[in-house]
Amino acid sequence: MAQQARSCSLTYKWTYDVFLSFHGADTRLGFIGYLREALRQRGIHVFIDDEGIRTGEEIKPALFKAIRESRIAIVVFSENFANSTFCLEELAKILECFKEEGRLIYPIFYYVDPSELRRPRGSYAKALARLERRFKDNHEKVKKWRLALFQAANLKGFHLKPKIAEEKDYVTRITSEVSTRISRIPLHVTDYPVGLASRVKEVTSLLDLWSNEKIKMVGIWGAGGIGKSTIARAVYNSVADYFEGLCFLSNIREKSKSSNGLSHLQEILLKELVMEKDLKLGDMNKGIPIIAHRLYQKKILLILDDISKSKQLQALAGRCDWFGSGSRIIITTRNKQLLVSHEVQSIYHVKELDDEESLQLLNWYAFKKENVEIDYVEVSNRAILYSCGFPLALEVIGSNLCGKNVNEWNFALDQFERIPHGSVLEVLKLSYDALEEEGKKVFLDLACFFNGEKLRDIRDILLCSRGIQPEYAIGVLIDKSLIKIEGDHVTMHDLIEDMGKEIVRQESPNEPGRRSRLWFYQDIFHVLQQNTGTKNVEAIILDSPKGKEVQWSGKAFMKMKNLRILMMKNAFFSRGAKYLPNSLRVLQWKDYHFKILPYNFCPTNLSILICPIVVVKYSNPLIRSTRT
Repeated sequence: MAQQARSCSLTYKWTYDVFLSFHGADTRLGFIGYLREALRQRGIHVFIDDEGIRTGEEIKPALFKAIRESRIAIVVFSENFANSTFCLEELAKILECFKEEGRLIYPIFYYVDPSELRRPRGSYAKALARLERRFKDNHEKVKKWRLALFQAANLKGFHLKPKIAEEKDYVTRITSEVSTRISRIPLHVTDYPVGLASRVKEVTSLLDLWSNEKIKMVGIWGAGGIGKSTIARAVYNSVADYFEGLCFLSNIREKSKSSNGLSHLQEILLKELVMEKDLKLGDMNKGIPIIAHRLYQKKILLILDDISKSKQLQALAGRCDWFGSGSRIIITTRNKQLLVSHEVQSIYHVKELDDEESLQLLNWYAFKKENVEIDYVEVSNRAILYSCGFPLALEVIGSNLCGKNVNEWNFALDQFERIPHGSVLEVLKLSYDALEEEGKKVFLDLACFFNGEKLRDIRDILLCSRGIQPEYAIGVLIDKSLIKIEGDHVTMHDLIEDMGKEIVRQESPNEPGRRSRLWFYQDIFHVLQQNTGTKNVEAIILDSPKGKEVQWSGKAFMKMKNLRILMMKNAFFSRGAKYLPNSLRVLQWKDYHFKILPYNFCPTNLSILICPIVVVKYSNPLIRSTRT
């Protein structure tokens, strides 16, 4: 069943609302009994262990399972709590489990002061001293319990003080608080959260939830379709109980496109966090002081999903001091530089799914089960290779091919490899659309020609062909998760490469001679043999299969007035070129076996020339000429 792929902490499918931990002899017949009944009457499902489970001193699997499956833990610290090794071990397990997943723990200090746990004194000091003697050969065990008591003492909870505590009032307050927390409606995360738990854990660790004094912003950064929003929703569900106010602003890129889009988002934010229902701002500059004034004392969780411009951050979370102590702001974006410029110190870079995770997610979407059917093993591996670990691509492939036979899978994958699926292309292309004009040109050059090439060689070609230093544009592409630098090579995911090539293909779907870049040998052969090139063509790099010869007139470049890069590899031509554009900046034609270049070729712009013979009318001091 699909349920096997789900996780309680990610989808709020809890077995228990509350796990109640306490020392039985101190509180079972009084305070705990009243609290349990009050919670039950409010419809709150409580796990309370019976004495049968407490045989021995080790926590049994059944009890540990109950801890794992509980949404909130309430730990009642009474006078004799530390006298029980079982209570101490249970506390350590609760802290370990809940801290790891960002779940809420309420300590109740039942006629003991929290300071007695931080720096043990009174009954706690005596109990720990006895344990030190008892476990003199296992100091680590007692050290772990001391740390657990210290950590619990620093959590926000309830303190019943002698002579002034009204237990009934405290029971009412605790019950109301728990009821409010569990009444929050969770977000839908995903049907199949494969590989999600570990990523949520890493983001949760960056939030540092146990520090209530500071305010912190955390970024989730990665390419489109990599799962940033899914992770953010899962984190929201996991840690929501920690906060007084919650707001998840999704799809900010689209919602802020209109002139009043940002002010409308500010209105939503205030409505969610302070119940400001009828507020109409009209101008984002009016909203900034209102947000800062209304929220600076409130502990909130704010998630800004799909941030694409610094103006969006300035309008919605300009500074940490807009919000109350303990607040956390999570920002998802494709652009790392936005986070850096906003002084976000903690940034989580979302990694692709590995092959095992990819196969599992594909199986859920395609077959509705975890394991692949034997007949589909080979084609599933092909799908995984194509997807590059992008959850979006796996979802599209699996959903579209669910119920199809192996031949249909292979046919569909052939189609995907030629032309990326529309929904995948649409998401990936958002990062490209956000680039400046020069960044778009550099990206398309890299996608069409230079994926996997050495950075040094790419830098030289871009410098010569465009006349600009390419470092800034390359840095922008890295920040937007469009390329990576691995060692001394520039790489990009196959899906992103395919996206770039598809952008160029769509410039002229039916006639390659009207496109800006040509890389596929059949398209290049067509353009050269049919003389269909136009002024749109800026770069041609041909790596021809061995044995292929181009039968042409030699005049195919006459209409390519803006051609700046021409690189021919393994290319054999029936005759020499009768014309080459003077716009060329890079000319590499190692297999040019004719005596001269065209007499009318005046390469005043040429910076790189690699050719067996060099006969040119004008010389350029920038030319790096190589005879082969």
